[in-house]
Amino acid sequence: MTEKDGFQQHVANVYREHRGQRVVSFEYQGKRYWLKQVEHLAGAMRLLKQNSAAALHKEIGVLNTLSHLGAPVPAVVDFGDGYMVVEDVGYTINNILNHTSQTLWQPILNDASIALAKLHCMLLAHGRPALRDISWQEGEVRFIDFEANQQHMSIISQQVRDLLVFIHSLYRYIGPNNRVINQAIACYRLAGGEAIWQKAKQFLASWQWLYYFARPFRHTGGKDLKPVYWVLWHFRQVPLTPI
Repeated sequence: MTEKDGFQQHVANVYREHRGQRVVSFEYQGKRYWLKQVEHLAGAMRLLKQNSAAALHKEIGVLNTLSHLGAPVPAVVDFGDGYMVVEDVGYTINNILNHTSQTLWQPILNDASIALAKLHCMLLAHGRPALRDISWQEGEVRFIDFEANQQHMSIISQQVRDLLVFIHSLYRYIGPNNRVINQAIACYRLAGGEAIWQKAKQFLASWQWLYYFARPFRHTGGKDLKPVYWVLWHFRQVPLTPI
């Protein structure tokens, strides 16, 4: 039996033992992998969400295409009817922040910002690059769970949305720690994201009325509302001139 055959047999065993379980991790020869299966929907959710098998098939195609282009994504190492297997790429950044000293946050966030800028320089977009959808392992950043439902937008609009989602997520998980976040965004701008940052600032110019609406909730609002104020604050207090 070849090494490939042995791996596929192991995957088949894991799939059989965990049939119906959405995501499960396993190890093979000292390496960690994730098995993701078709989501089984019940009741009204069948009508509200897209076909699960088609969604998984699309995800496999997106990851393979992005990997071929050299994008920082997990490699699909096996797939079959109703499942796929991807390599483990470390913990998501929001998880790391919860278990790591704040003194170590800056280089991790800088790495994520630079990786997002490089993805944008490849004329690609993620769709939802929140910290829970970005992994970090020994300086290596990988983007997971790409959203493919923004294809009706121009690539510039998609990338502006990426940046706003990313900054919102920074404030959501870190809070108004402006020094840490400002340095991370400065890394994005210096790594090739300056034009998109400028576009984002211009886009938000017509939404600045929200700044005054959100201000009373900047410390007491919900986990999604509070960051809205700080995103607007970021673009108000940082000058338009390139860094």
